[in-house]
Amino acid sequence: MSFDLDALAQIGARMAQGTPQAAALNFRLVSVGAEGAAMAVPWRAELVGDPDTGVMAGGVITTLLDHVCGLSVSCAVIAGGGGIMEYGMATLDLRIDYMRPAEPRREVIALARCYKLTRSIAFVRASAFEDDESNPVATAQAAFAFTGPRPAAPGVAGGAA
Repeated sequence: MSFDLDALAQIGARMAQGTPQAAALNFRLVSVGAEGAAMAVPWRAELVGDPDTGVMAGGVITTLLDHVCGLSVSCAVIAGGGGIMEYGMATLDLRIDYMRPAEPRREVIALARCYKLTRSIAFVRASAFEDDESNPVATAQAAFAFTGPRPAAPGVAGGAA
Protein backbone atom coordinates (compact mmCIF):
# COMPACT_ATOMS: atom_id res chain seq x y z
CA MET A 1 0.00 0.00 0.00
CA SER A 2 1.47 3.34 -1.07
CA PHE A 3 1.10 6.52 0.98
CA ASP A 4 2.89 9.77 1.72
CA LEU A 5 5.30 9.05 4.59
CA ASP A 6 6.63 12.64 4.47
CA ALA A 7 3.11 13.95 5.02
CA LEU A 8 2.73 11.63 8.02
CA ALA A 9 6.04 12.82 9.45
CA GLN A 10 4.88 16.44 9.10
CA ILE A 11 1.59 15.66 10.85
CA GLY A 12 3.48 13.76 13.55
CA ALA A 13 5.87 16.63 14.17
CA ARG A 14 2.95 19.06 14.32
CA MET A 15 1.13 16.85 16.83
CA ALA A 16 4.29 16.38 18.91
CA GLN A 17 5.16 20.08 19.13
CA GLY A 18 2.36 22.04 17.45
CA THR A 19 -0.03 22.45 20.35
CA PRO A 20 0.94 24.48 23.42
CA GLN A 21 0.37 21.53 25.77
CA ALA A 22 2.44 19.08 23.71
CA ALA A 23 5.22 21.66 23.33
CA ALA A 24 5.21 22.38 27.07
CA LEU A 25 5.48 18.66 27.80
CA ASN A 26 8.25 18.35 25.17
CA PHE A 27 6.66 15.47 23.26
CA ARG A 28 8.88 13.80 20.70
CA LEU A 29 7.81 11.96 17.57
CA VAL A 30 9.28 8.44 17.58
CA SER A 31 7.71 6.90 14.47
CA VAL A 32 4.82 7.03 12.03
CA GLY A 33 3.70 4.51 9.45
CA ALA A 34 0.79 2.57 8.05
CA GLU A 35 0.82 0.34 11.14
CA GLY A 36 0.53 3.16 13.69
CA ALA A 37 2.45 5.85 15.51
CA ALA A 38 4.71 6.31 18.53
CA MET A 39 5.54 9.40 20.59
CA ALA A 40 7.58 9.89 23.75
CA VAL A 41 7.77 12.28 26.67
CA PRO A 42 11.09 12.71 28.48
CA TRP A 43 11.17 12.71 32.26
CA ARG A 44 11.58 16.18 33.78
CA ALA A 45 11.29 17.23 37.41
CA GLU A 46 8.37 19.56 36.64
CA LEU A 47 6.36 16.61 35.27
CA VAL A 48 6.58 14.62 38.50
CA GLY A 49 3.26 13.83 40.15
CA ASP A 50 4.67 12.44 43.40
CA PRO A 51 7.75 14.26 44.70
CA ASP A 52 8.52 11.43 47.16
CA THR A 53 8.94 8.86 44.38
CA GLY A 54 9.82 11.00 41.34
CA VAL A 55 7.12 9.29 39.27
CA MET A 56 5.75 11.18 36.27
CA ALA A 57 2.21 12.52 36.73
CA GLY A 58 -0.60 10.41 35.31
CA GLY A 59 -2.03 13.38 33.45
CA VAL A 60 1.16 13.64 31.38
CA ILE A 61 0.77 10.00 30.33
CA THR A 62 -2.93 10.56 29.58
CA THR A 63 -2.08 13.49 27.32
CA LEU A 64 0.65 11.49 25.58
CA LEU A 65 -1.76 8.60 24.93
CA ASP A 66 -4.47 10.92 23.58
CA HIS A 67 -2.01 12.60 21.20
CA VAL A 68 -0.50 9.39 19.87
CA CYS A 69 -3.96 7.84 19.43
CA GLY A 70 -5.00 10.81 17.29
CA LEU A 71 -1.82 10.53 15.27
CA SER A 72 -2.46 6.83 14.64
CA VAL A 73 -5.86 7.75 13.16
CA SER A 74 -4.13 10.13 10.73
CA CYS A 75 -1.74 7.31 9.83
CA ALA A 76 -4.62 4.92 9.14
CA VAL A 77 -6.58 7.46 7.05
CA ILE A 78 -3.58 8.43 4.94
CA ALA A 79 -2.40 4.82 4.53
CA GLY A 80 -5.94 3.96 3.42
CA GLY A 81 -5.84 6.56 0.66
CA GLY A 82 -7.58 9.43 2.45
CA GLY A 83 -6.32 13.00 2.17
CA ILE A 84 -4.24 14.80 4.73
CA MET A 85 -6.36 17.87 5.43
CA GLU A 86 -9.71 16.52 4.26
CA TYR A 87 -10.99 15.78 7.76
CA GLY A 88 -10.85 16.90 11.35
CA MET A 89 -11.27 14.72 14.40
CA ALA A 90 -12.04 14.94 18.07
CA THR A 91 -11.56 12.50 20.93
CA LEU A 92 -14.96 10.93 21.49
CA ASP A 93 -13.96 8.43 24.18
CA LEU A 94 -10.66 7.68 25.91
CA ARG A 95 -10.36 4.93 28.49
CA ILE A 96 -7.02 4.48 30.22
CA ASP A 97 -6.07 1.62 32.51
CA TYR A 98 -3.04 2.38 34.65
CA MET A 99 -1.10 -0.83 35.33
CA ARG A 100 1.76 0.54 37.40
CA PRO A 101 3.65 3.77 38.10
CA ALA A 102 6.12 4.88 35.46
CA GLU A 103 9.70 4.32 36.50
CA PRO A 104 11.25 7.47 38.02
CA ARG A 105 13.55 9.49 35.78
CA ARG A 106 12.62 7.50 32.67
CA GLU A 107 11.23 8.56 29.31
CA VAL A 108 7.78 7.13 28.56
CA ILE A 109 6.95 5.97 25.04
CA ALA A 110 3.40 5.55 23.76
CA LEU A 111 2.53 3.36 20.78
CA ALA A 112 -0.93 3.46 19.14
CA ARG A 113 -2.61 1.49 16.38
CA CYS A 114 -5.88 2.41 14.72
CA TYR A 115 -7.58 -0.94 14.21
CA LYS A 116 -10.91 0.12 12.67
CA LEU A 117 -12.09 3.05 10.54
CA THR A 118 -15.68 3.80 9.66
CA ARG A 119 -17.06 6.84 7.84
CA SER A 120 -17.54 8.72 11.11
CA ILE A 121 -15.48 7.03 13.85
CA ALA A 122 -11.97 5.61 14.28
CA PHE A 123 -11.10 3.04 16.95
CA VAL A 124 -7.63 2.87 18.52
CA ARG A 125 -5.64 0.83 21.03
CA ALA A 126 -2.46 2.13 22.66
CA SER A 127 0.06 1.45 25.39
CA ALA A 128 2.60 3.52 27.30
CA PHE A 129 5.85 1.95 28.52
CA GLU A 130 9.53 2.63 29.14
CA ASP A 131 11.37 -0.13 27.26
CA ASP A 132 9.05 -3.04 26.71
CA GLU A 133 5.53 -2.78 25.33
CA SER A 134 4.66 -6.04 27.11
CA ASN A 135 5.22 -4.27 30.47
CA PRO A 136 2.94 -1.23 30.11
CA VAL A 137 2.59 1.68 32.47
CA ALA A 138 -0.89 2.17 30.99
CA THR A 139 -3.06 0.98 28.14
CA ALA A 140 -5.73 2.93 26.30
CA GLN A 141 -8.78 2.27 24.18
CA ALA A 142 -10.09 5.28 22.28
CA ALA A 143 -12.67 6.38 19.75
CA PHE A 144 -12.33 9.48 17.59
CA ALA A 145 -15.16 11.19 15.73
CA PHE A 146 -14.46 12.73 12.35
CA THR A 147 -15.58 16.35 12.48
CA GLY A 148 -15.48 17.15 8.80
CA PRO A 149 -15.96 15.47 5.47
CA ARG A 150 -13.78 12.47 4.81
CA PRO A 151 -13.85 10.56 1.53
CA ALA A 152 -14.30 6.82 1.53
CA ALA A 153 -11.02 4.95 1.27
CA PRO A 154 -10.08 1.30 0.92
CA GLY A 155 -10.81 -0.51 4.18
CA VAL A 156 -13.32 2.10 5.36
CA ALA A 157 -16.72 0.63 6.09
CA GLY A 158 -19.67 2.15 4.24
CA GLY A 159 -22.49 3.92 6.06
CA ALA A 160 -22.55 5.59 9.41
CA ALA A 161 -20.80 4.12 12.40
